[in-house]
Amino acid sequence: MTITVLLLVFAILLALGVPIAFAIGIATVATMLVSVDLLPALTTVAQRMAGGLDSFALLAIPLFILSGQLMGQGGIARRLIDFAKALVGMLPGGLAFVNVISCALFGAVSGSAVAATSAIGSFMMPTMEKDGYPREFSAALTASASTTGLLIPPSNILIVYAVASGGVSISALFVAGYMPGILVAMGLMIVSAIYARMLKLPAGDRVPFGEFARRALAALPSLFLIILVIGGILAGIFTATEAGAIAVLYALALAVFIHREVRLAELPGILLQATRTTAIVMLLIATSMAMSWILAFENIPTMTADALLALSDNPLVILLIINLILLVVGAFLDMTPAVLIFTPIFLPVAIDLGMSPLHFGIMMVLNLSIGLCTPPVGSVLFVSCAVGKTRVAEIVRPLMPMYFAMFLALLAVAYVPGVSEWLPRFFGLIE
Repeated sequence: MTITVLLLVFAILLALGVPIAFAIGIATVATMLVSVDLLPALTTVAQRMAGGLDSFALLAIPLFILSGQLMGQGGIARRLIDFAKALVGMLPGGLAFVNVISCALFGAVSGSAVAATSAIGSFMMPTMEKDGYPREFSAALTASASTTGLLIPPSNILIVYAVASGGVSISALFVAGYMPGILVAMGLMIVSAIYARMLKLPAGDRVPFGEFARRALAALPSLFLIILVIGGILAGIFTATEAGAIAVLYALALAVFIHREVRLAELPGILLQATRTTAIVMLLIATSMAMSWILAFENIPTMTADALLALSDNPLVILLIINLILLVVGAFLDMTPAVLIFTPIFLPVAIDLGMSPLHFGIMMVLNLSIGLCTPPVGSVLFVSCAVGKTRVAEIVRPLMPMYFAMFLALLAVAYVPGVSEWLPRFFGLIE
């Protein structure tokens, strides 16, 4: 009865267009009202929300959000695009490769797929259209490529998973995301190469070595943020949370004093925007933690595990079922609440199958990243359509081969543990 109420109220609120955080919170309170009175229900949910935010690891999220805002307005996108053009722009379909690489790099630096879609798309889509790429293809490629930045650190969603899983090392998750992120990017570049060959799209001009060096040097300070954060964590100089503070100071110096594309007068506006984004994310985390608690209280994780294990005794089949469920969830639910709600449900099953929590976390984040560019709720998809001045219905067709490439990458990550575990093991972050 309680779970029926939870799902029904949640679905109705989503259908009515209620913001996801409020839908989760109201559905959780409504579920508790089945068993207790209003005041105890409200008190318990408030306590669980406050307790869910009481985590040192979560302090890294507002810091990385602020550093991403600073990097996003500091002229980083243009420098990364220029560097990518010098790197691969001379190849057939080179502009598509530039789009993928730029989205991956900017997404990693900013920590936001939406920011990567907006910043890179506003530069790349008009340029690609001028060179003969259909607008729908450019929008589809930008939407799918921007999700790679969620795997390549620093990534806020990996921090959220670390909290939801109950103690997976953030440092290990950060390092584990590199190979899957690169794998997705390579898959999208293969699709782009095939598309460019079919349409006989032109290659760009080869950049002289001197110009290549100039562009590389211009992009190096931005890329150094990734090296600074990951290098400092691996060297044991600072924790992931402390790395967020270092990232803010570095991004501030880069945007204000080195590139000089952010004026001091603009800082209050950037701080306000970062605060708004942080408030949205933290409210999502708080209400999702409350819903996770009610699911655990109703013994849903155990019942789910028993049901999945009853379907088949083949771990490969069960893992495929979990991935298919998450793909459907990602199409309707925002990434942060999806991680917080479904990690406690599926992680015990994955552990029973012999997966490590780190392996499962990377698989889950990659899976839900696909949902960001999937109708009807994919936020990245709608941003890409807005920037590219096209409609969702028009870019679904060019998205299909990109979905296929991302799904193949997902299967590789799911069924080959070394894709996500080799680097953390190499650096001694896991046994």
